[in-house]
Amino acid sequence: METSTEGAGTASGAVVEAAGAGGRAAVAPASLSPSRAGDFMQCPLLYRFRVIDRLPEKPSAAATRGTLVHAVLERLFDAPAAERTAPRARSLVPGQWERLRESRPEVVELFADDPEGERLARWLDEAEALVERWFTLEDPTRLEPAERELFVETELDSGLRLRGIIDRVDVAPTGEVRIVDYKTGKAPKPQFAEGALFQMKFYALVVWRLKGVVPRRLQLVYLGSGDVLTYDPVVADLERVERKLLALWEAIRSATETGDWRPRPTKLCGWCDHQAHCPEFGGTPPPYPLPVRVPDPQAGEQGRMGPG
Repeated sequence: METSTEGAGTASGAVVEAAGAGGRAAVAPASLSPSRAGDFMQCPLLYRFRVIDRLPEKPSAAATRGTLVHAVLERLFDAPAAERTAPRARSLVPGQWERLRESRPEVVELFADDPEGERLARWLDEAEALVERWFTLEDPTRLEPAERELFVETELDSGLRLRGIIDRVDVAPTGEVRIVDYKTGKAPKPQFAEGALFQMKFYALVVWRLKGVVPRRLQLVYLGSGDVLTYDPVVADLERVERKLLALWEAIRSATETGDWRPRPTKLCGWCDHQAHCPEFGGTPPPYPLPVRVPDPQAGEQGRMGPG
């Protein structure tokens, strides 16, 4: 998991705020997380809607279940090693669901049309099954994580700030670092494994730049299919990721300055909450809430124009 906040201000540090369509102040992107990088690669307009306009999105049952399962697996390590059993983990689900409802009241909407609670009961059963499957993939009685839900942030020499939240960090007695991420979906097919590892390489890059240590192993634990995907990175891998992120950030900065955020239609469009604002579906994006730069034909320089 990771933070969804990208910070306020431009890359140069100047704060730019205006009325965003989502009801909060619009801010120019100042940092990059794995999910937001993925948003831009999937569809620049989606990135704009989420990061700049901050348009509201309805909670999804799958994403909320993932949040719940992550919370249970994190809390389980509060118990002594011998007590980290599957029954105990399952017993944590109801309590963590209540905590989630308190901290994010909007998730209650997921079951607003379920007066008898039957769909909620099935959903909780599914969460418990995912938690229980984890015990077939790892043995928590033999693990003592160095960190859980670790927020990491670093600034590259270029000025690009990277941030995210790592589910678990294990450190061997010899000092070797393993980064672990839980996924409640199914493992991707081999031809799509590289895309799945992008997030982990992102985290590895941040850890390397922060600590000067290349993680020994990156591990994705897929609870939906019962698979574990591992990768052992080397410096050359992380350097390639850094170059990719720098190029991505330049594209984001350019779009921020020009206001040119183009949709990129894919099969994922059917799952998007923002079709009403998307030109691909006949919608109109909200007025761009940030100043944009346009060429000055007389001065031959960059001039500023107010929000369009």
